Amino acid sequence: MIAARATARYVRTSAQKAGLVLALIRGKDVNQALATLKYTRKSVAADVAKVLRSAIANAQTKEGFSGDVDRLFVAAAFANQGPSQKRVRPAPMGRAFRVLKRTAHLTVHVAERAERIAPVPAAGEGRAKRPAKPKTAGRAAQPKKKAKE
Repeated sequence: MIAARATARYVRTSAQKAGLVLALIRGKDVNQALATLKYTRKSVAADVAKVLRSAIANAQTKEGFSGDVDRLFVAAAFANQGPSQKRVRPAPMGRAFRVLKRTAHLTVHVAERAERIAPVPAAGEGRAKRPAKPKTAGRAAQPKKKAKE
């Protein structure tokens, strides 16, 4: 199984906001994840799509890759907090407020799904039948309660 990753560092967004978008694609096939990101109305979605395409390209260059991109899926996607730039904003009465301009490190791991091989039934061996469920008395079979007069 081939696995690859890509990281974008110092992306100018908060890790919390990026985590919302990354949660949308976690566990999905790469083509489905790219389609999801294309129609996600968040500015960080473009950065996440760029990282995902880079991870796909990294997987293609690995030795032992089958060549089928459709078998790749997003194994992990997370955002770590990067350094924050501190800025000063003027406030009333000569004071100053601090503004934190946050950054994030976006990481996407892609892996190749294992190929499923279905067992072939032996000759004369059909599909096994389930035993019949025993019939139980349902709600209709229960006696009705009499109303108090």
